[in-house]
Amino acid sequence: MGGMTESNGSPRGDTAMPDWETRFRAPRVGLPRWAKDAPDRSLFTSNATGTFELYAWDRTTGEHRQVTDRPNGTTGGVLSPDGEWIWWFSDTDGDEFGVWVRQPFHGGEDRPATPGLEPSYPDGLALGRDGTAVVGRSTDKGGSTVHLVRPGQEPVEIYRHQQSAGVGGLSHDGSLIAVEHTEHGDAMHASIRVLRADGSTVGELDDTRGGTEELGLSAMGFAPVDGDSRLLVGHQRRGRWEPMMWDPVTGEETALVIDLPGDLDADWYPDGTALLIDHSHHARSELWRYELASGELTRLDTPPGTVSGALPRPDGTVEFLWSSAAKPPVVRSTAGHVVLTPPAVPHGIAQAPDSVPVSDIWVEGPGGKVHALVQKPAGEGPFPTVFDIHGGPTWHDSDAFAAGPAAWVDHGYAVIRVNYRGSTGYGRAWTDALKHRVGLIELEDIAAVREWAVASGLADPERLVLAGGSWGGYLTLLGLGTQPEAWAVGLAAVPVADYVTAYHDEMEALKALDRTLLGGSPEEVPERYAASSPLTYVDRLRAPVYISAGMNDPRCPIRQIDNYVERLEELGHPHEVYRYDAGHGSLVVEERIKQLRLEIAFADRHLNPRGSQGGPAEPALPGPRG
Repeated sequence: MGGMTESNGSPRGDTAMPDWETRFRAPRVGLPRWAKDAPDRSLFTSNATGTFELYAWDRTTGEHRQVTDRPNGTTGGVLSPDGEWIWWFSDTDGDEFGVWVRQPFHGGEDRPATPGLEPSYPDGLALGRDGTAVVGRSTDKGGSTVHLVRPGQEPVEIYRHQQSAGVGGLSHDGSLIAVEHTEHGDAMHASIRVLRADGSTVGELDDTRGGTEELGLSAMGFAPVDGDSRLLVGHQRRGRWEPMMWDPVTGEETALVIDLPGDLDADWYPDGTALLIDHSHHARSELWRYELASGELTRLDTPPGTVSGALPRPDGTVEFLWSSAAKPPVVRSTAGHVVLTPPAVPHGIAQAPDSVPVSDIWVEGPGGKVHALVQKPAGEGPFPTVFDIHGGPTWHDSDAFAAGPAAWVDHGYAVIRVNYRGSTGYGRAWTDALKHRVGLIELEDIAAVREWAVASGLADPERLVLAGGSWGGYLTLLGLGTQPEAWAVGLAAVPVADYVTAYHDEMEALKALDRTLLGGSPEEVPERYAASSPLTYVDRLRAPVYISAGMNDPRCPIRQIDNYVERLEELGHPHEVYRYDAGHGSLVVEERIKQLRLEIAFADRHLNPRGSQGGPAEPALPGPRG
């Protein structure tokens, strides 16, 4: 097949809903986040209407109320400390550029939350008990700002710099403001500055040392007690993420000795006496309680799998969102019950069908052992196999429920997800290895896993699919060009396709990240951008390629994708393109189903895997730069 086909993705005429579609349409809820001074008022996301929107939950009455209702969905929201107001970010069709608005908790009209501030990209928000808001912003004009917004007053700028920065927190009494910044020019390793309300500096914590020894910091939150100026900080001083205490007023730093392997995230218990530790290791996570006075560490009852978020309640219990590759997500409590069930949905689906569990494989790669997660259908291999590559790049795949990989398994494909160099969760050195030879490094690790998959008999070498979204979409296009003999089909969603044009069109924070990854701008290191750009290798492609793109995407903008597609057309290379009216992915359930249906159909047509014949096989088990 030559040239381009514009796909429409019209639904099949089946009367029975297959399991893979049910997993998308099943009602889901995010972790409910409660108001600090009104813990019976919570805010959560749900897809109950078919689009992910914000919902208010009054725990005293049990009432759920839909807060937002927009064609492309809404997920960015926060409650004021008193629980009286819901703040949510209003952009245009998923372009991530907009303003904060607010709505009364029990309903009412939306109104501007930060009058006087022009639309921008959001870079953090912190709300104080006196109605003060600390708002982080950036625009296409470059640079980051932080503004103090008090009720009835004009916004006051308290921070500005050309490098990327964002709001890291507000102290309990509202007197101290934490700003994460990258003034040193390394967008992957932030420093922390604590300011007063007038913008003057209280303290600075900077672990950057120049060269390859730069270390990142993360603000995890001020102590939840008046008069306590300690800030919980994530650091990488011992080669991984772990917490420490820093008092910006006195300058005192307190190390916390927590003897667990892997990365550690932390949050305060509401009384300030203990920390909730989220322990992530080898693509799974669990929860612990750490007593600040004694250093005692107690494991909380969390099943094997992945905790996608957790919050301690005033009564000492913890609510957390849990799932595994085989089991769909649920909001649990350490008290032993399910915390929140989704609102009713029109189609009557109660819950998502189960999928198959993942198995772990470790492969020796050029930079060390590479961890990958494998799901496979029933029967004996070799199977047609999808390498589903995660985005980020600073992210990692985990043993968590994902409807996309489960759908491929239902259709007779094995699925392999690779935590390549650049991924988080395997130590600072593994993440920071992604420099200068961007894209090529990750593909070396993916190639090592591919060789294992074929040699082990799992994967059919003639039916290998390279797929991914965002950074995974970028690696897909780059891999098809640099490893053309390896792949039979490519599926790239919201990808970087022309790195130079992407750099010039993308949001400012991503420009800073690209300069860090590649060592400069396209004008400063043109050879690195050329070596890492899929457009450079487009004439080497052998595999047919499917590309989907959001028309309003600020992260992987549409012009650079159009440049790549235009070159495919000139070459007469087989491809299909699907453009949709949203940003960096979609929050609309039917749109997600449509896109995956198009991808599966494209792969089936070009591979015709056994048992598929162009259509879905029965599942073996019952039932989204960034």
